[in-house]
Amino acid sequence: MENKAPKRVLIVGGGFAGLTVAMELKRKLARDPSVEITLINRENFFLFTPMLHEVAASDLDLTTIVDPVRKMLRRVNFLAGEVDKIDLEQKRVIVSHGFDPHPHALEFDFLVFGLGSVTNTYGLPGVQEHALTMKSLGDAIRVRNHLIAHLEEADSDCCEKIESLLTFVVAGGGLAGVETVAGINDFVRRALRSYPHLSEGMVRVMPIHSGPVILPELDESLGVYGQKILARCKVEIHLKTKIESFSGRAVRLTDGKIIPTNTLVWTAGTSPNPVLETISCAKEAGRLLVTEFLELQGWPGVWALGDCSAIPDRLTGKSHPPTAQHALRQGKIAAHNIIAAIRGTKKKRFDFSTIAQLATIGRRTGVANILGVNFSGFIAWWLWRTIYLFKLPRFEKKLRVALDWTLDLIFSKDLVQFLDVRAPLVSRPEPHPSQKSKTVQPELPEPVP
Repeated sequence: MENKAPKRVLIVGGGFAGLTVAMELKRKLARDPSVEITLINRENFFLFTPMLHEVAASDLDLTTIVDPVRKMLRRVNFLAGEVDKIDLEQKRVIVSHGFDPHPHALEFDFLVFGLGSVTNTYGLPGVQEHALTMKSLGDAIRVRNHLIAHLEEADSDCCEKIESLLTFVVAGGGLAGVETVAGINDFVRRALRSYPHLSEGMVRVMPIHSGPVILPELDESLGVYGQKILARCKVEIHLKTKIESFSGRAVRLTDGKIIPTNTLVWTAGTSPNPVLETISCAKEAGRLLVTEFLELQGWPGVWALGDCSAIPDRLTGKSHPPTAQHALRQGKIAAHNIIAAIRGTKKKRFDFSTIAQLATIGRRTGVANILGVNFSGFIAWWLWRTIYLFKLPRFEKKLRVALDWTLDLIFSKDLVQFLDVRAPLVSRPEPHPSQKSKTVQPELPEPVP
């Protein structure tokens, strides 16, 4: 009897949604020879993005919030590469990888989109060229290096542009923006004790938000509370205005103000992965429209999850928000439905309501809404750390994060820059052996008779 070819499940994207699908399938199908599971991701690690701002603010070491995919998915095929094209009709994905990027065509029977989103600067002059972002581990390291470099330069005796060096602007007053603002403000002000020529009065940290109150994802009262706490920490909040342009030396706002600064951190917008533009299917604002079973409309056997999908919410009539807690649940439902498609069993609908929204807004201070109940202050900060520590994959990383947080309570901020700079070297011709100078023995004076 002829052996049947295994069913090929291909997952593109290793964020919260894609990784959860892979882990669920690994748990239930990895020992089944009739199914082959493959995950494709640009990086060979999973990034726990809710703690990204803590790496930028030196609260956590950069390795503590990343997990090697190969350790998490030991019985799942993995390819580190860039997804170039997805052909739904031919059921194949074109991936490039290697030092000399070359393409591979991977065929599939079932496909899962988990490509996430990218930062969108909305075509504003100078923003894409000069602004910093907070989307990847590299972004967090770059922000940290940038802050330290500006403190070092501002502390030098010859510095004449202290105002622009020590003014830090963050675009966006949502959860990501506020946590970034709080992290930068805490890091810079606590680092000042190591810079004798600088004082707190020289530092300006400014979030720019288009709405009337920050943290629009939460209850308005929590946003107002967050504004009071940030103001108490000497953060200058600009409301009801937007960024108009950034020259790399100054930010221009839509209300006409010009802020001299070298630093703009952009957290004000995202857009679905550009690869999705090449796919001919129903979309909503660039995101792939799916059914209540998370399958792509018109394409059975293809699922879309997380930031790259528009999933209808039967309770609100809108789409589910693109948050990590939604992506985790979507991954589990999608894995169940893939198994159902393989085995011919019943599929599950995706029905989920937001359980909690939390944000840190300064040292040992936070805001939270959990099951409709508002929390603020120390208890909200403690809940933030407890919940996200519990959600962090693998015990090893939980332990490392807990240890870093404990040490952060005792010691001052680490001001080391992580620079990818090669050590200096020279290339001088080595002299030929015949040209080397011989050691001349000094002549001894003749003995006096």
